[in-house]
Amino acid sequence: MTRDIATVRHWLVMAVLSLSGGIIFLLPFLQEVYYKPLSSALSLNNTQVGSLMSAFGITAMLSYFPGGWLADRVSPRMLISSSLLITGALGVYFSTFPNYQISLLIHAAWGVSISLLFWGAMIRSTRNWAPSGEQGKAFGVLETGRGIGEGLSSVALLTVFGWLGSSEQALSVVVLQCSILILILGTLSWLILDDDHKGGSDDEHAAVGIREVLEVLRMPEVWLISLIVLTGYSAYWGTFRLTPYATDVFLMSVTAAGVMSVSKMFLKPIAALLAGLTADKIGVAKTIGIIFTLMMFSFSLFAFLPSSANLLPLMLINVAVISIGVFAMRGVYFALLDEGGIPIRVTGTAAGIVSVIGFTPDIFMPLLGGVLIDQFPGTQGYRYFFLSTAAICLAGLLATVWLYKRYIVPRVPR
Repeated sequence: MTRDIATVRHWLVMAVLSLSGGIIFLLPFLQEVYYKPLSSALSLNNTQVGSLMSAFGITAMLSYFPGGWLADRVSPRMLISSSLLITGALGVYFSTFPNYQISLLIHAAWGVSISLLFWGAMIRSTRNWAPSGEQGKAFGVLETGRGIGEGLSSVALLTVFGWLGSSEQALSVVVLQCSILILILGTLSWLILDDDHKGGSDDEHAAVGIREVLEVLRMPEVWLISLIVLTGYSAYWGTFRLTPYATDVFLMSVTAAGVMSVSKMFLKPIAALLAGLTADKIGVAKTIGIIFTLMMFSFSLFAFLPSSANLLPLMLINVAVISIGVFAMRGVYFALLDEGGIPIRVTGTAAGIVSVIGFTPDIFMPLLGGVLIDQFPGTQGYRYFFLSTAAICLAGLLATVWLYKRYIVPRVPR
Protein backbone atom coordinates (compact mmCIF):
# COMPACT_ATOMS: atom_id res chain seq x y z
CA MET A 1 0.00 0.00 0.00
CA THR A 2 2.81 2.41 0.91
CA ARG A 3 4.53 1.65 -2.39
CA ASP A 4 1.29 2.31 -4.31
CA ILE A 5 0.88 5.67 -2.58
CA ALA A 6 4.49 6.57 -3.41
CA THR A 7 3.90 5.66 -7.07
CA VAL A 8 0.76 7.78 -7.26
CA ARG A 9 2.57 10.71 -5.64
CA HIS A 10 5.50 10.23 -8.03
CA TRP A 11 3.21 10.63 -11.03
CA LEU A 12 1.27 13.45 -9.42
CA VAL A 13 4.54 15.39 -9.20
CA MET A 14 5.08 14.99 -12.95
CA ALA A 15 1.44 15.86 -13.67
CA VAL A 16 1.78 19.13 -11.77
CA LEU A 17 5.14 19.94 -13.39
CA SER A 18 4.00 19.23 -16.94
CA LEU A 19 0.58 20.87 -16.72
CA SER A 20 2.09 23.93 -15.06
CA GLY A 21 4.87 24.04 -17.64
CA GLY A 22 2.37 24.17 -20.48
CA ILE A 23 -0.33 26.41 -19.05
CA ILE A 24 1.84 29.08 -17.38
CA PHE A 25 2.98 30.33 -20.81
CA LEU A 26 -0.57 30.91 -22.10
CA LEU A 27 -0.83 34.36 -20.49
CA PRO A 28 2.30 36.04 -21.90
CA PHE A 29 1.68 34.39 -25.31
CA LEU A 30 -2.01 35.37 -25.34
CA GLN A 31 -1.59 37.38 -28.55
CA GLU A 32 -0.56 34.24 -30.45
CA VAL A 33 -4.25 33.25 -30.54
CA TYR A 34 -6.10 36.46 -29.61
CA TYR A 35 -4.03 39.12 -31.37
CA LYS A 36 -6.85 41.25 -32.80
CA PRO A 37 -9.19 41.03 -29.77
CA LEU A 38 -6.29 41.85 -27.45
CA SER A 39 -5.18 44.91 -29.42
CA SER A 40 -8.78 46.09 -29.51
CA ALA A 41 -9.38 45.49 -25.80
CA LEU A 42 -6.21 47.40 -24.84
CA SER A 43 -6.65 50.03 -27.60
CA LEU A 44 -3.11 49.39 -28.86
CA ASN A 45 -1.52 49.60 -32.31
CA ASN A 46 0.60 46.80 -33.78
CA THR A 47 3.85 48.25 -32.49
CA GLN A 48 2.51 48.51 -28.96
CA VAL A 49 1.14 44.95 -29.03
CA GLY A 50 4.53 43.74 -30.24
CA SER A 51 6.26 45.66 -27.46
CA LEU A 52 4.33 43.63 -24.87
CA MET A 53 6.09 40.47 -26.04
CA SER A 54 9.38 42.36 -26.25
CA ALA A 55 9.01 43.36 -22.59
CA PHE A 56 8.38 39.74 -21.66
CA GLY A 57 11.25 38.48 -23.83
CA ILE A 58 13.82 40.90 -22.41
CA THR A 59 13.10 40.18 -18.75
CA ALA A 60 12.82 36.44 -19.48
CA MET A 61 16.23 36.37 -21.16
CA LEU A 62 17.78 38.29 -18.26
CA SER A 63 16.18 35.91 -15.75
CA TYR A 64 17.17 32.49 -17.11
CA PHE A 65 20.68 32.41 -15.65
CA PRO A 66 19.93 33.77 -12.16
CA GLY A 67 16.82 31.58 -12.16
CA GLY A 68 18.94 28.49 -12.76
CA TRP A 69 21.32 29.48 -9.95
CA LEU A 70 18.31 30.04 -7.69
CA ALA A 71 16.96 26.58 -8.51
CA ASP A 72 20.14 25.07 -7.04
CA ARG A 73 19.69 26.97 -3.76
CA VAL A 74 15.94 27.09 -3.07
CA SER A 75 13.45 24.22 -2.96
CA PRO A 76 11.50 23.67 -6.21
CA ARG A 77 8.27 23.56 -4.18
CA MET A 78 8.82 27.13 -3.04
CA LEU A 79 9.94 28.43 -6.44
CA ILE A 80 7.32 26.75 -8.61
CA SER A 81 4.33 27.47 -6.37
CA SER A 82 5.44 31.10 -5.92
CA SER A 83 5.86 31.51 -9.68
CA LEU A 84 2.41 30.14 -10.45
CA LEU A 85 0.71 32.21 -7.75
CA ILE A 86 2.42 35.45 -8.82
CA THR A 87 1.79 34.79 -12.52
CA GLY A 88 -1.87 33.95 -11.88
CA ALA A 89 -2.41 36.98 -9.66
CA LEU A 90 -0.94 39.28 -12.32
CA GLY A 91 -3.25 37.59 -14.84
CA VAL A 92 -6.31 38.36 -12.73
CA TYR A 93 -5.34 42.04 -12.79
CA PHE A 94 -4.56 41.91 -16.53
CA SER A 95 -8.09 40.58 -17.18
CA THR A 96 -9.33 44.11 -16.32
CA PHE A 97 -7.33 45.36 -19.36
CA PRO A 98 -5.30 48.14 -17.69
CA ASN A 99 -3.57 50.91 -19.64
CA TYR A 100 -0.58 50.37 -21.92
CA GLN A 101 2.11 51.20 -19.34
CA ILE A 102 0.64 48.83 -16.75
CA SER A 103 0.27 46.11 -19.40
CA LEU A 104 3.96 46.51 -20.27
CA LEU A 105 4.91 46.16 -16.61
CA ILE A 106 2.75 43.05 -16.24
CA HIS A 107 4.40 41.36 -19.24
CA ALA A 108 7.84 42.28 -17.92
CA ALA A 109 6.86 40.86 -14.52
CA TRP A 110 5.68 37.64 -16.18
CA GLY A 111 9.15 37.30 -17.72
CA VAL A 112 10.62 37.40 -14.22
CA SER A 113 8.01 35.22 -12.49
CA ILE A 114 8.27 32.50 -15.16
CA SER A 115 11.96 32.52 -16.12
CA LEU A 116 13.47 33.44 -12.74
CA LEU A 117 11.25 31.36 -10.46
CA PHE A 118 9.74 28.61 -12.60
CA TRP A 119 11.88 27.47 -15.52
CA GLY A 120 15.09 26.33 -13.80
CA ALA A 121 13.14 24.73 -10.95
CA MET A 122 11.05 22.77 -13.46
CA ILE A 123 14.16 21.46 -15.24
CA ARG A 124 15.82 20.48 -11.96
CA SER A 125 12.67 18.82 -10.61
CA THR A 126 12.30 16.84 -13.84
CA ARG A 127 15.88 15.61 -13.64
CA ASN A 128 15.30 14.55 -10.03
CA TRP A 129 12.07 12.77 -11.02
CA ALA A 130 13.84 9.84 -12.69
CA PRO A 131 17.17 8.01 -12.28
CA SER A 132 20.08 8.58 -14.62
CA GLY A 133 19.11 5.86 -17.10
CA GLU A 134 15.57 7.19 -17.52
CA GLN A 135 16.21 10.88 -18.22
CA GLY A 136 14.87 10.58 -21.75
CA LYS A 137 11.58 9.30 -20.43
CA ALA A 138 11.46 12.02 -17.76
CA PHE A 139 11.88 14.93 -20.17
CA GLY A 140 9.77 13.22 -22.83
CA VAL A 141 6.91 12.80 -20.37
CA LEU A 142 7.36 16.42 -19.26
CA GLU A 143 7.06 17.74 -22.82
CA THR A 144 4.16 15.38 -23.53
CA GLY A 145 2.28 16.67 -20.50
CA ARG A 146 3.09 20.28 -21.40
CA GLY A 147 1.67 19.70 -24.88
CA ILE A 148 -1.49 18.07 -23.56
CA GLY A 149 -2.04 20.74 -20.92
CA GLU A 150 -1.41 23.59 -23.35
CA GLY A 151 -3.53 22.05 -26.10
CA LEU A 152 -6.57 21.10 -24.04
CA SER A 153 -6.56 24.41 -22.15
CA SER A 154 -6.26 26.39 -25.39
CA VAL A 155 -9.17 24.54 -26.98
CA ALA A 156 -11.33 24.96 -23.86
CA LEU A 157 -10.56 28.68 -23.55
CA LEU A 158 -11.11 29.28 -27.26
CA THR A 159 -14.48 27.52 -26.99
CA VAL A 160 -15.48 29.80 -24.12
CA PHE A 161 -14.31 32.82 -26.12
CA GLY A 162 -16.47 31.85 -29.09
CA TRP A 163 -19.45 30.90 -26.93
CA LEU A 164 -19.41 34.33 -25.28
CA GLY A 165 -19.44 36.08 -28.63
CA SER A 166 -15.71 36.70 -29.29
CA SER A 167 -16.02 40.11 -27.66
CA GLU A 168 -13.66 42.08 -25.44
CA GLN A 169 -15.67 40.92 -22.46
CA ALA A 170 -15.26 37.33 -23.66
CA LEU A 171 -11.49 37.81 -23.81
CA SER A 172 -11.54 39.20 -20.26
CA VAL A 173 -13.31 36.03 -19.09
CA VAL A 174 -10.75 33.88 -20.92
CA VAL A 175 -7.83 35.70 -19.26
CA LEU A 176 -9.52 35.43 -15.87
CA GLN A 177 -10.23 31.70 -16.27
CA CYS A 178 -6.66 31.02 -17.39
CA SER A 179 -5.34 32.98 -14.41
CA ILE A 180 -7.55 31.07 -11.96
CA LEU A 181 -6.33 27.77 -13.45
CA ILE A 182 -2.72 28.88 -12.90
CA LEU A 183 -3.54 29.87 -9.31
CA ILE A 184 -5.04 26.41 -8.73
CA LEU A 185 -1.87 24.80 -10.10
CA GLY A 186 0.16 27.00 -7.75
CA THR A 187 -1.81 25.66 -4.80
CA LEU A 188 -1.42 22.07 -6.00
CA SER A 189 2.32 22.61 -6.44
CA TRP A 190 2.63 23.64 -2.80
CA LEU A 191 0.70 20.56 -1.68
CA ILE A 192 2.31 17.96 -3.97
CA LEU A 193 5.90 18.91 -4.80
CA ASP A 194 8.82 18.06 -2.52
CA ASP A 195 10.84 20.53 -0.49
CA ASP A 196 14.19 18.84 -1.09
CA HIS A 197 16.05 18.14 -4.31
CA LYS A 198 16.54 14.40 -3.74
CA GLY A 199 20.16 14.88 -4.59
CA GLY A 200 21.37 11.91 -2.61
CA SER A 201 24.63 12.85 -0.93
CA ASP A 202 25.34 15.81 1.31
CA ASP A 203 27.42 17.26 -1.49
CA GLU A 204 24.35 17.36 -3.70
CA HIS A 205 22.59 19.58 -1.18
CA ALA A 206 25.50 22.01 -0.81
CA ALA A 207 24.66 25.58 -1.72
CA VAL A 208 25.84 26.68 -5.13
CA GLY A 209 28.06 29.74 -4.97
CA ILE A 210 30.35 31.70 -7.29
CA ARG A 211 32.92 28.89 -7.43
CA GLU A 212 30.31 26.42 -8.62
CA VAL A 213 28.97 28.88 -11.19
CA LEU A 214 32.50 29.35 -12.58
CA GLU A 215 32.89 25.58 -12.59
CA VAL A 216 29.81 25.24 -14.80
CA LEU A 217 30.98 28.04 -17.11
CA ARG A 218 34.25 26.16 -17.65
CA MET A 219 32.47 22.96 -18.74
CA PRO A 220 32.72 22.50 -22.56
CA GLU A 221 29.76 20.11 -22.31
CA VAL A 222 27.51 22.97 -21.14
CA TRP A 223 28.45 25.12 -24.13
CA LEU A 224 27.91 22.25 -26.57
CA ILE A 225 24.51 21.47 -25.04
CA SER A 226 23.70 25.19 -25.32
CA LEU A 227 24.54 25.09 -29.03
CA ILE A 228 22.41 21.97 -29.50
CA VAL A 229 19.42 23.60 -27.80
CA LEU A 230 19.97 26.81 -29.82
CA THR A 231 19.96 24.95 -33.14
CA GLY A 232 17.08 22.69 -32.14
CA TYR A 233 15.01 25.66 -30.99
CA SER A 234 15.87 27.46 -34.25
CA ALA A 235 14.29 24.53 -36.10
CA TYR A 236 11.18 25.02 -33.96
CA TRP A 237 11.07 28.66 -35.09
CA GLY A 238 11.53 27.42 -38.65
CA THR A 239 8.13 25.74 -38.46
CA PHE A 240 6.48 29.12 -37.70
CA ARG A 241 6.88 29.97 -41.41
CA LEU A 242 5.03 26.87 -42.61
CA THR A 243 1.58 28.49 -42.45
CA PRO A 244 2.45 31.54 -44.62
CA TYR A 245 4.52 29.19 -46.84
CA ALA A 246 1.40 27.10 -47.46
CA THR A 247 -0.66 30.16 -48.42
CA ASP A 248 1.99 32.06 -50.40
CA VAL A 249 3.64 29.17 -52.27
CA PHE A 250 0.98 26.43 -52.41
CA LEU A 251 -1.92 28.93 -52.49
CA MET A 252 -3.83 27.23 -49.68
CA SER A 253 -6.65 29.25 -48.17
CA VAL A 254 -5.98 31.01 -44.87
CA THR A 255 -8.49 28.72 -43.16
CA ALA A 256 -6.95 25.52 -44.58
CA ALA A 257 -3.46 26.67 -43.62
CA GLY A 258 -4.73 27.48 -40.13
CA VAL A 259 -6.21 24.01 -39.78
CA MET A 260 -2.85 22.56 -40.88
CA SER A 261 -1.04 24.67 -38.27
CA VAL A 262 -3.36 23.67 -35.42
CA SER A 263 -3.43 19.99 -36.46
CA LYS A 264 0.33 19.60 -36.25
CA MET A 265 0.24 20.62 -32.58
CA PHE A 266 -1.50 17.35 -31.75
CA LEU A 267 1.67 15.51 -32.82
CA LYS A 268 3.60 17.08 -29.95
CA PRO A 269 2.64 14.70 -27.09
CA ILE A 270 3.24 11.57 -29.16
CA ALA A 271 6.54 12.78 -30.65
CA ALA A 272 7.96 13.93 -27.30
CA LEU A 273 7.06 10.69 -25.50
CA LEU A 274 8.41 8.43 -28.25
CA ALA A 275 11.63 10.47 -28.40
CA GLY A 276 12.05 10.13 -24.63
CA LEU A 277 11.57 6.36 -24.69
CA THR A 278 13.92 6.02 -27.67
CA ALA A 279 16.55 8.12 -25.93
CA ASP A 280 16.54 5.75 -22.95
CA LYS A 281 17.08 2.81 -25.32
CA ILE A 282 19.82 4.10 -27.63
CA GLY A 283 21.05 7.24 -25.84
CA VAL A 284 20.00 10.88 -25.83
CA ALA A 285 22.76 12.18 -28.11
CA LYS A 286 22.17 9.43 -30.70
CA THR A 287 18.45 10.20 -30.71
CA ILE A 288 19.11 13.91 -31.16
CA GLY A 289 21.58 13.18 -33.98
CA ILE A 290 18.90 11.21 -35.83
CA ILE A 291 16.36 14.00 -35.31
CA PHE A 292 18.77 16.67 -36.60
CA THR A 293 19.44 14.57 -39.72
CA LEU A 294 15.72 14.15 -40.32
CA MET A 295 15.04 17.88 -39.87
CA MET A 296 17.96 18.88 -42.09
CA PHE A 297 16.61 16.88 -45.04
CA SER A 298 13.02 17.92 -44.31
CA PHE A 299 13.78 21.66 -44.37
CA SER A 300 15.84 21.14 -47.53
CA LEU A 301 12.83 19.46 -49.16
CA PHE A 302 10.70 22.52 -48.37
CA ALA A 303 13.33 24.68 -50.07
CA PHE A 304 13.28 22.76 -53.35
CA LEU A 305 9.69 21.46 -53.49
CA PRO A 306 7.96 22.89 -56.60
CA SER A 307 4.71 24.75 -55.91
CA SER A 308 2.50 22.31 -57.76
CA ALA A 309 -0.99 21.32 -56.66
CA ASN A 310 -0.05 17.70 -57.36
CA LEU A 311 2.69 17.94 -54.72
CA LEU A 312 0.41 19.34 -52.02
CA PRO A 313 0.06 15.91 -50.30
CA LEU A 314 3.87 15.60 -50.18
CA MET A 315 4.11 19.08 -48.67
CA LEU A 316 1.58 18.16 -45.98
CA ILE A 317 3.42 14.93 -45.21
CA ASN A 318 6.64 16.90 -44.86
CA VAL A 319 4.89 19.33 -42.49
CA ALA A 320 3.98 16.34 -40.32
CA VAL A 321 7.53 14.95 -40.49
CA ILE A 322 9.23 18.21 -39.54
CA SER A 323 6.69 18.81 -36.77
CA ILE A 324 7.41 15.38 -35.30
CA GLY A 325 11.13 16.12 -35.48
CA VAL A 326 10.83 19.51 -33.77
CA PHE A 327 8.57 18.25 -30.98
CA ALA A 328 10.75 15.18 -30.45
CA MET A 329 13.82 17.42 -30.16
CA ARG A 330 12.17 19.67 -27.59
CA GLY A 331 11.21 16.58 -25.61
CA VAL A 332 14.75 15.35 -25.03
CA TYR A 333 17.41 18.01 -25.45
CA PHE A 334 17.55 18.90 -21.73
CA ALA A 335 18.14 15.20 -20.98
CA LEU A 336 21.66 15.86 -22.32
CA LEU A 337 22.46 17.44 -18.94
CA ASP A 338 22.56 13.95 -17.44
CA GLU A 339 24.15 12.12 -20.37
CA GLY A 340 26.71 14.90 -20.72
CA GLY A 341 27.82 14.34 -17.12
CA ILE A 342 26.66 17.64 -15.62
CA PRO A 343 26.63 17.17 -11.79
CA ILE A 344 23.10 17.16 -10.42
CA ARG A 345 23.99 19.73 -7.75
CA VAL A 346 24.46 22.38 -10.47
CA THR A 347 21.56 21.29 -12.69
CA GLY A 348 19.70 24.59 -12.29
CA THR A 349 22.77 26.71 -12.96
CA ALA A 350 23.64 24.67 -16.07
CA ALA A 351 20.03 24.81 -17.28
CA GLY A 352 20.07 28.60 -16.80
CA ILE A 353 23.18 29.01 -18.95
CA VAL A 354 21.83 26.63 -21.59
CA SER A 355 18.50 28.49 -21.65
CA VAL A 356 20.07 31.96 -22.03
CA ILE A 357 22.02 30.79 -25.08
CA GLY A 358 19.60 28.16 -26.35
CA PHE A 359 16.55 30.40 -26.54
CA THR A 360 18.22 33.30 -28.39
CA PRO A 361 16.39 32.19 -31.59
CA ASP A 362 13.45 34.10 -30.07
CA ILE A 363 15.47 37.18 -31.07
CA PHE A 364 17.08 36.34 -34.42
CA MET A 365 14.90 33.71 -36.13
CA PRO A 366 11.82 35.94 -36.66
CA LEU A 367 14.13 38.66 -37.98
CA LEU A 368 15.94 36.22 -40.31
CA GLY A 369 12.67 35.01 -41.79
CA GLY A 370 11.24 38.50 -42.18
CA VAL A 371 14.33 39.91 -43.86
CA LEU A 372 14.74 37.03 -46.31
CA ILE A 373 11.08 36.94 -47.32
CA ASP A 374 10.95 40.74 -47.69
CA GLN A 375 14.20 40.90 -49.67
CA PHE A 376 13.33 37.93 -51.89
CA PRO A 377 9.54 37.92 -52.36
CA GLY A 378 7.70 34.73 -53.20
CA THR A 379 9.16 31.24 -53.33
CA GLN A 380 12.79 32.40 -53.35
CA GLY A 381 12.58 34.01 -49.91
CA TYR A 382 11.11 30.87 -48.37
CA ARG A 383 13.76 28.77 -50.15
CA TYR A 384 16.57 30.80 -48.59
CA PHE A 385 14.91 30.71 -45.17
CA PHE A 386 14.42 26.94 -45.16
CA LEU A 387 17.96 26.36 -46.47
CA SER A 388 19.28 28.58 -43.68
CA THR A 389 17.31 26.53 -41.15
CA ALA A 390 18.66 23.31 -42.67
CA ALA A 391 22.21 24.68 -42.30
CA ILE A 392 21.49 25.50 -38.64
CA CYS A 393 20.33 21.88 -38.17
CA LEU A 394 23.62 20.71 -39.70
CA ALA A 395 25.50 22.81 -37.11
CA GLY A 396 23.39 21.15 -34.40
CA LEU A 397 24.22 17.71 -35.77
CA LEU A 398 27.95 18.49 -35.73
CA ALA A 399 27.72 19.79 -32.15
CA THR A 400 25.88 16.61 -31.12
CA VAL A 401 28.50 14.37 -32.72
CA TRP A 402 31.27 16.35 -31.00
CA LEU A 403 29.55 16.10 -27.61
CA TYR A 404 28.97 12.38 -28.06
CA LYS A 405 32.47 11.42 -29.18
CA ARG A 406 34.42 13.80 -26.96
CA TYR A 407 32.47 13.77 -23.70
CA ILE A 408 29.85 11.00 -23.65
CA VAL A 409 31.65 7.96 -25.10
CA PRO A 410 34.64 8.30 -22.68
CA ARG A 411 32.17 8.23 -19.74
CA VAL A 412 30.31 5.08 -20.82
CA PRO A 413 31.60 1.93 -19.06
CA ARG A 414 33.01 -0.63 -21.44
